[in-house]
Amino acid sequence: MPEIRIAPDGATLEVVSAGESPFAIHPLWLRERCADLASLDQQTEQRLYNPSELDPEARILHIETTGLEEFEVTFSDGSQSRFTGAAILAELPGQLADVPKQEPWSSTSPTPKPIDWASCQTEAGHLAALHDYLVYGYVILTNLPCRAGAVLDVARRFGFPRETNFGTAFDVRSVPQANDLAYTSLPLDPHTDNPYRAPVPGIQLLHCITNQTTGGLSTLVDGLAVSEALRSASPEEFNILTTTQVRFRYVDAQAELVAMAPLIELRQGGEFAAIHYSPRLDFVPLLRSDRLEKFYAARRLLDRMFRSDIYERRFKLDDGHLMMFDNCRLLHGRTGFDPSAGLRHLQGCYIDADGPRSLYRILRRRLS
Repeated sequence: MPEIRIAPDGATLEVVSAGESPFAIHPLWLRERCADLASLDQQTEQRLYNPSELDPEARILHIETTGLEEFEVTFSDGSQSRFTGAAILAELPGQLADVPKQEPWSSTSPTPKPIDWASCQTEAGHLAALHDYLVYGYVILTNLPCRAGAVLDVARRFGFPRETNFGTAFDVRSVPQANDLAYTSLPLDPHTDNPYRAPVPGIQLLHCITNQTTGGLSTLVDGLAVSEALRSASPEEFNILTTTQVRFRYVDAQAELVAMAPLIELRQGGEFAAIHYSPRLDFVPLLRSDRLEKFYAARRLLDRMFRSDIYERRFKLDDGHLMMFDNCRLLHGRTGFDPSAGLRHLQGCYIDADGPRSLYRILRRRLS
């Protein structure tokens, strides 16, 4: 575990990790994090100055230990502020842990338990639902009223509904002359919604108002688990899928939406960021044949993994159940159903990805 200590010169803080050389913390890095009254607005926690106007030659004049892993630092411009080792270490790459860590899962992994919607009206219950969503990428809520618009009540409890060309809330049921295959009774392979948008909707909610038909089972696949398995087993195919931009397109009478993205998106450090996958809507650009051969082979492998029993979780959404899932991590789908055997009516909406993360931080702070 890294720790912060005062260097032998008495005017430098350094990061010390087992098996690695210590490194000094840049004085400007610390100066930008001063929390004194002259530097930081105490209400908004926003800076009262432009950090680019700081003296680039600013130095640390003195460091005093004021407690366990706490340091009082005096700077050459007269500023003085306290820093904790924990707060400094939290800003190391990969160390931010202000929300629970994601846990990849397969079809045989333990299943997060459904949560009663009534419990989400308490802060503790709300926090429990947020925890499961952030860890597993989805949460199932039960005992919602079976009426149109209830999905928006849940959405506003976790974030802010996002309006699209499908409306703020959209009805998922079989209709004549559907403008999307979701509005038919056909089976839907695992996919992410709206990869043709920029930005892609971060979170989808689907509320079952009634499900009286045969078939129509909901499916979920953890794109994080599949991506990491592919990276480990087939690094060349993984590299092709993370570096080839694919065009996604949606068109109807009122909209024509186009966006480019790799099927597997990585963050700058190589960590998993998102899945963009909808095999009925993707078009790889015209590349050289040798690269296309590699891309097609890699996409076939990825598709087989997404549709494998190893990764797919299949279940029925009953009346009054709702699933909220990360549309950038999880793929969803359904089995086909017979609309003549009974009505299947779900209502859905989207919210942005940052809502649950923000709420988790707020509730954890309150309850702690």
